[in-house]
Amino acid sequence: MMSRAKPVQVTIVNVGYLSTNYWVISAGTSRLLVDLGYPGTLGMMRANLKRMDIPLQEIRYGLATHYHIDHAGLAQELKQIGVPLLVLETQVAAIPLMKQWTKPQDRYVDITLHDNVTISFDESRSLLERIGIAGEIVATPGHSEDSVSLLLDDGSVFTGDLTPLFGKDEHGVAAASWRLLREKGATCIYPGHGPVRPMYAVSEL
Repeated sequence: MMSRAKPVQVTIVNVGYLSTNYWVISAGTSRLLVDLGYPGTLGMMRANLKRMDIPLQEIRYGLATHYHIDHAGLAQELKQIGVPLLVLETQVAAIPLMKQWTKPQDRYVDITLHDNVTISFDESRSLLERIGIAGEIVATPGHSEDSVSLLLDDGSVFTGDLTPLFGKDEHGVAAASWRLLREKGATCIYPGHGPVRPMYAVSEL
């Protein structure tokens, strides 16, 4: 009887800068970058990856939790050096809108739409499985309509800028997103800004 290979332990490294967290989730040498840097800062991203001993060519996909310039500003530049952009269907319409928030000095490079890896939420688990990561991508509107979160099966969740509640309206869109993540087993939050924190720190919804 053939024995199954043991799953590779997933590691999480923060390669962030300029007050934003950029998370590299790795299964061995197969890696996913969650949130993609400010426009014009490719040198900083390269330097942080090198400092953390993460070869850029091992990043299989880049995923933006939402299309604001501090989370997706480097997307096209990363594509140009070989990092495919993973886009959820609900995010496609938000991509062209991001340019309106940039200035010439930002050196933003327009994100092309025809060459992205565009998937549905239902397809996310199988795609992640192919790169050795057990989890799924979940729609979590609240900060923006196109916001998504990466939820790993171990309870780690990468939420971008999903609005913290802390006494805010428990019947709002963000509250519903947090409830969904809790119901799906989220236990530890890796946010777009600030420190890692336990799920119970968000609220007791």
